[in-house]
Parts: sequence; structure tokens; C-alpha cells
Amino acid sequence: MLFLQTAEQPNLFNFALPFLAILGIYYLIVIMPTRRNQKKVQDMIENLKVGDKVITNSGIYGTIAGLKQDRIQLRIAENVKVEMSRNAVSALQNPDQEQTNPS
Repeated sequence: MLFLQTAEQPNLFNFALPFLAILGIYYLIVIMPTRRNQKKVQDMIENLKVGDKVITNSGIYGTIAGLKQDRIQLRIAENVKVEMSRNAVSALQNPDQEQTNPS
């Protein structure tokens, strides 16, 4: 008689719960911090002003000499200005980060 019992169908909730938990953890660990960092960088780029000392994605240190809608003019040396995209700026220089010129 035990052999004639029908097998229970698996509950969809019990099957999907581990996958939903993994997706939730992934969202909390990876996606939320990434969005938060992107928002901070975007706010920093939107609030750039002339005279700010910045670091570009390519590692160039300079001072903003001019601003346009989507571009900045970056002074990287005396009488040397480079025009580049605002999105090329990766960070503002800290006030305690002084550029040292080996002489």
C-alpha cells in the first residue's frame, strides 16, 4: 500500500526562495553600493567650479581653468591647458595632497 502513494508536487515557493534570497543579497552587496558611488561621482562632476584641483581617469593632475556644458579646460602646467570631457574627472584632490615637483 505504501507504494501506491502519489509523490507530492514540489512547492514553487520552496523552490524559488533560495534564488530570491541570493538575488536580494547580490543587490545589497553589489548593486546598491555601485549606484551610491555613481551618484556621488555624478554630483561631484555637476558641482565642479573654476579653481578646483582634480585628478582625471588617466591620472593627470590639474586645476580647472574653464567650464563648458560638457567639457572642462584643465590647466596641467604653466601656460598648458587641455580641454576634456567632464566625465574624465575621477576625483577632487585632497587639500593635503600637494604636488611635489622634483627639482
